[in-house]
Amino acid sequence: METKDLLRQNPVFDYMDDRELDSLLGIALTRQYHKGQYLTHAGDAWPYIFFLIKGSVSAVKESSEGRSFVATSFKSGEVFWGVSFFHPELTMPVALKVDLQSSVLLWSREQILPAILENGHVSWELSRLMVSRMLRASEILEELAFQPVAGRLAKLLIDFPGGITTGPIARSLTLDEMAARIGSTREMVCRLLQRFADDDLIKITRTEFEITDRERLTEMMQKVRG
Repeated sequence: METKDLLRQNPVFDYMDDRELDSLLGIALTRQYHKGQYLTHAGDAWPYIFFLIKGSVSAVKESSEGRSFVATSFKSGEVFWGVSFFHPELTMPVALKVDLQSSVLLWSREQILPAILENGHVSWELSRLMVSRMLRASEILEELAFQPVAGRLAKLLIDFPGGITTGPIARSLTLDEMAARIGSTREMVCRLLQRFADDDLIKITRTEFEITDRERLTEMMQKVRG
């Protein structure tokens, strides 16, 4: 799919005509990133909006002790921004780290602000997107506060790409990456996976896993702390 068609599928840009989209693409910076590279680090002033053409990028909170937490991930066709795009004095609260080889369009505040100010639909959809991101952040905080680690891991397994199908699924995430997504540690994830296997909820090897009791795993996901 051409980049312009991909832009059209995002509500932020879908009201733009061909001329406006061509103009937007003409001023964009196109960047290629490999897995493990960063678009920006926490603490950086990063006044950009980005559009992910292909790949996967995660917003990661990293501690000085080397632990990390994946706040959210972005896939092809999604839009995100640095907070200093809207507030120049603010810096990034998270790092943007590449999960898979990615192609990204970048617009600086100076480049795209005229188009935003001229197009009320773009402003409206960006505002709606901000609200949805805020609601997702609230859900994440609720999960961390009230859902046990076992429940968060159960949710990760159920939501895993390919998890709705029967049969084995490739383990594309390392233990560290799984821990980062549920706000835990590698050791805890390892213990819980073994417990799930012992309880016949899953079958797991070094390269793949299979959900064998989705109903019980879902019940575990829905439990909250007492």
